[in-house]
Amino acid sequence: MPYRIETRDLNVYFNEVHILNDINMKIPKNAVTSLIGPSGCGKSTFIRTLNRMNDLIEGFKKKGDVLLDGEDIYDPNVDVVELRKKIGMVFQKANPFPKSIFDNVAYGLRIHGIADKDKLEKKVEKSLKAAALWDEVKHKLDKSAMGLSGGQQQRLCIARTIAVSPEVILMDEPCSALDPISTTKIEDLIHKLKKDYTIIIVTHNMQQATRVSKYTSFFLNGEIVESGPTEKLFMEPEDKRTEDYITGRFG
Repeated sequence: MPYRIETRDLNVYFNEVHILNDINMKIPKNAVTSLIGPSGCGKSTFIRTLNRMNDLIEGFKKKGDVLLDGEDIYDPNVDVVELRKKIGMVFQKANPFPKSIFDNVAYGLRIHGIADKDKLEKKVEKSLKAAALWDEVKHKLDKSAMGLSGGQQQRLCIARTIAVSPEVILMDEPCSALDPISTTKIEDLIHKLKKDYTIIIVTHNMQQATRVSKYTSFFLNGEIVESGPTEKLFMEPEDKRTEDYITGRFG
């Protein structure tokens, strides 16, 4: 099985606090991997090490390796801007820019030097279609993104992420602030996107993990307790702590 991302003995510290402890994980290509576990167990910290978002936090230190297609992403020669283009991120709370819908999607393209109007228009349309938003916004691309509903804003942020043609998409609880109908739309979208992207999703919603992901890892206290195919992990967990968590005994 081809793996897109691999971590080896990954340890993360903020100042002297040890957040992640010896994380060894392989993320399969073109599949959805869910990360589950109670609040504060290290899931979000983990995915933020995968595109070096933690670099922006004071006191961040890491030991061990994070590999993208076999290459060390923390190598001093790595261009972090290029890395974040390859590994896009969708946050828990939709964070559109206070600009037009069009300019939100075109933002990353312009940063990466695309100025041609025709190219921008084609890419924006393609990205909005891929994010299942085009039909809802095609007549108001010049209107502020702040006027969209929460679910539409989140899909706009997904369109903005995929506009720059990433290879991996990280999603940090992308549905936690959304209503059930918007959540279903995002989940349908994840199913479509996995054909072209490797997707890692942090979710508190166990049902969501079973609906969208092929693989699941259970985090607890900064460690991975258990990883494997989603169906097996939920139906036949090997570790008592996994069983206790997914049956609601804690968390």
